Amino acid sequence: MARLGLIINPVAGLGGAMARKGSDEADIGARAAAEGRVSQAPMRAARALSAFRESCDAEVLAGPVLPDTGTVTPVGPDVLQGTAEDTKACVRAMAGQVDLILFAGGDGTARDICAANDTGIPILGIPSGVKMHSGVFARSPERAGRMTAAFLSDTRQRTEMVEILDLDEAARRAGRLSARLYTVARTPLDLAGARQNPKAGNTDPVGEMDAALAAYVAGMREDTLYVLGPGATMKALKDRLGGGSLLGVDVAEGGLVTGTDLDERALMARVAGRRVRIVLTVVGGQGFVLGRGNQQISPAVLRAAGMPPIDVICGAEKLAGLNPQELTIDTGDVALDGTLAGYWPVITGPGRRQVMRVVA
Repeated sequence: MARLGLIINPVAGLGGAMARKGSDEADIGARAAAEGRVSQAPMRAARALSAFRESCDAEVLAGPVLPDTGTVTPVGPDVLQGTAEDTKACVRAMAGQVDLILFAGGDGTARDICAANDTGIPILGIPSGVKMHSGVFARSPERAGRMTAAFLSDTRQRTEMVEILDLDEAARRAGRLSARLYTVARTPLDLAGARQNPKAGNTDPVGEMDAALAAYVAGMREDTLYVLGPGATMKALKDRLGGGSLLGVDVAEGGLVTGTDLDERALMARVAGRRVRIVLTVVGGQGFVLGRGNQQISPAVLRAAGMPPIDVICGAEKLAGLNPQELTIDTGDVALDGTLAGYWPVITGPGRRQVMRVVA
């Protein structure tokens, strides 16, 4: 009988709202606790398991045990602190016992699992980190749960190899946004588009997007606070407004960037009582506009800003490279994601827009 292994990184995603670009720092848990922050990884894992249990009753070996997720069998360490060694210990404890490892974390967690997965157990990620450039992650917790159930219920248990990527720190320090290939991993075969693609490089033609950004800046209102997301396209926009961060969320008003690399709480303070617009770009190859690398723009920030208009700027070539041809949002708030889903116009050039379907 098929069995599932479940691993949850208890500090995964904490760095997002804190504007830390990841959750790899040794003291991230303590810093988050001091600020009263709680990881969303257990909650996202519970969402995945709920979807899993709708059609599969396979035994789940988990370390540590999650509350309110049905019957699970403890395995590995009793308590996880979120270190790489904790994750690796869980993987080793599951060797030879499970048919699939479902994990809640980000790219760093995926790398740690691969480093200890000597027996080649297929793995699948519940997206719970900050960046998640790798192709091993489902597009949402619910998709992860349903995909897991389908895999364990299939006697063939078909798999494919995907890239495990993470942010290239050397490139980041040089002012470039780049994902580095670390390894490949075996994951359930995806025939329904449930899993995200690996992040692709920036394909926007420079001249065309320069003209689009210039036109956007020319149309910015003096009475509006602009919340500017991360990414290479957004960095080019910020440079036209005096300069800003590559991977951070900044704000601009009066034609200038007036706040850089702000965390969730700083953003909430800045947007309160203001006329606000959110400006984002698309993660290349993946199609995400919210929920990947910009968790500072949280549901709380969006509501504090009065659910402001969202402008998406992205070249037509990058949009054409998306498969499926749609944009994705994953804020962590299911109800809010459902409200935001629909059809959004995307600025693709000076005076040009392309309507894209947006799904949760």
